[in-house]
Amino acid sequence: MSLLALPKDYAERVYAGVLGKIIGVYLGRPFEGWTYEHIMEELGEITQYVHERRGVPLVVTDDDISGTFTFVRALADYGYDRNVTAAQIGQTWLNYIIEGRTILWWGGLGNSTEHTAYLRLKRGIKAPKSGSMALNGKVVSEQIGSQIFIDGWAMVSPGDPEQAAEFARRAASVSHDGEAIYGAQVLAAMEAQAFVERDINALLDLGTSFIPRDSVIYRVIHDIRDWHESEPDWRKTREKIVERYGYDRYGGNCHMVPNHALIILALLYGEDDFHRSLMIANTAGWDTDCNSGNVGCLLGIKNGLQGLEGGPDWRGPVADRLYLPTADGGRAITDAVTETYHLVRAGHALRGIPFEAPRQGARFHFSLPGSVQGFHVDAAEAESAARVHLDNALYQGQEHERSLEIRYERLGAGQQARVATPTFVPPDAITMPGYTLLASPTLYAGQTVQARLGADHSNGAAVTVRLSLQYYGKDDHLVTVKGPEQDLAAGEEQILTWRIPDTTGQPIATIGIELSAEKEVSGRVYLASLGWAGAPNITLTRPLDGGIMWRRAWVNAVDQFEGRSPEPYRLVQNDGRGMISQGTREWTDYVVSAAITPHAVQAAGLGARVQGLQRYYALMLSETGKVYLLKVLDGETVLGEAPLQWELDRTYSVRIRVVKEHLQAWVDGTLLFDVEDEGTPLSSGGVALLCQEGRMECGGVTVQPAG
Repeated sequence: MSLLALPKDYAERVYAGVLGKIIGVYLGRPFEGWTYEHIMEELGEITQYVHERRGVPLVVTDDDISGTFTFVRALADYGYDRNVTAAQIGQTWLNYIIEGRTILWWGGLGNSTEHTAYLRLKRGIKAPKSGSMALNGKVVSEQIGSQIFIDGWAMVSPGDPEQAAEFARRAASVSHDGEAIYGAQVLAAMEAQAFVERDINALLDLGTSFIPRDSVIYRVIHDIRDWHESEPDWRKTREKIVERYGYDRYGGNCHMVPNHALIILALLYGEDDFHRSLMIANTAGWDTDCNSGNVGCLLGIKNGLQGLEGGPDWRGPVADRLYLPTADGGRAITDAVTETYHLVRAGHALRGIPFEAPRQGARFHFSLPGSVQGFHVDAAEAESAARVHLDNALYQGQEHERSLEIRYERLGAGQQARVATPTFVPPDAITMPGYTLLASPTLYAGQTVQARLGADHSNGAAVTVRLSLQYYGKDDHLVTVKGPEQDLAAGEEQILTWRIPDTTGQPIATIGIELSAEKEVSGRVYLASLGWAGAPNITLTRPLDGGIMWRRAWVNAVDQFEGRSPEPYRLVQNDGRGMISQGTREWTDYVVSAAITPHAVQAAGLGARVQGLQRYYALMLSETGKVYLLKVLDGETVLGEAPLQWELDRTYSVRIRVVKEHLQAWVDGTLLFDVEDEGTPLSSGGVALLCQEGRMECGGVTVQPAG
């Protein structure tokens, strides 16, 4: 395969891999850590989702998913450099992980491998030393995490197993060593080659070529391949794995070796069938969601979307949904299509091939077969909702393209039917088992939404369409706001445009399309794309009608974010610098302002273009009697400093304006800084309140277009 070539179906195969990953994780999550015997006694063979039997949600925040699609962001953050280093990937951990709250199991130093590595990184020990066996010991360094998080590195390396294995080595070394790195390299190489190779045994031959022949992982794979040739029953081979490579021999909380063995078991005995392979990976026990996620991803890549068909409805209940809770809250509410195209963009960039986002970069474009991107029928009006169905279909409009098909049957006069997708934490995810869903909304007042729709040529009558949103209102009940109406006749196409109105500081929960008619109608409407642009025009403060979701819209990375204080925002940071942040990477040029009050604090400030905990601009008022304009990016750069009359318990008016590389900052109406960031400027991001060792307060934060 030429270095410059990409598979013609690259995006679709990545999408299948992403779906395979999240399906596998969601399938195995409800009984993670169970033994084979426990699974068989309580659940039997795992042939379909069991979350309802276990009384848990299907789509959840999960470290396997969060880590996979977060750590690979090192590529985008460091300019898609093929030579991205382990140290840079480690810095990516520090930027996106909120200590004690997101992605990792926070089991303590020397107990949780990832937590141990995080603490090393935090204390200035760079990767790969942070994950080394010499520093952390053999048992801790050889646990399973390196394998869990590796799929993204393979999906940006289609047909290039050498690159995938090398990326895997660097990424794994942030937190792991030894056999854990070898297992990650094998899987990454196999997944990368699966874009161009269909035979599992050929993939195993290739994967093992990247690791030492005297390694345990190499021996595991060799043994299971031998057993597979002579033993047709996977259960008996599983018993041999338990005897030779079980948890009693490979200790710690979740060792790489036993679980890697079960992945190989599922791939060999699964007979190249997605459904059977997932059944084996999950029924076999141990780290079910991790193993199932890796198996699902590899087979998704290898066999494509068609491989997900012919068994249980894996895709329907998921509807592409996944959550990525990190310090970059605007990326938390996402979907499989969005994450696919982040990876596809990286794959193009690594090969120097131009990338063009579908539908002019619209957030929702449904261009991949079967994709719905989290859209669902709003069941608020049960009678009309029951008559609406969603599918992904080819729309025979001006452009022959895939769209979200909205099929309505006997939609009566006076009825409204609504289809929508989340833009913030949905009601059923407010209380999430395990990892809390930290997120910011993706849509804000002042931004302009645009949707392109078409009506089927066979529709018997016109239907009225409009954009609508829901926001969290009084007591966090959803309030619906409707945009302007537009009639859509058979065969007609329309572009709906709506500037989002003020929601009084409350976060927007969904965006969608509403259908209605003057008389009973049936037909089809196609949503080809939906997206939004522009800076918001908002004031973020405590709304008059209360609730808690306005606070949840801030990603909390301080020691205490007091909810009972008389002022809207009271931040307390006991050590170092913390922040609460809100907004998205789509925000580019804007003005952010606030009134902040320092109380017994070293420094307090306001952030702009915030991309996590280690990537932002900040205007910091300091007890040193100075005010600083800072750039935080792989360290801290002072872009400007000026004298400040520092007083505790005094309220300061602060403002930052960012336009391209130009930054301006004011304190109490006086322009103090007017600079150009000429070295690797941060081009976009949200806003933040920052607190350094002490307490600060703020009454509200306003964000407006730069004008």
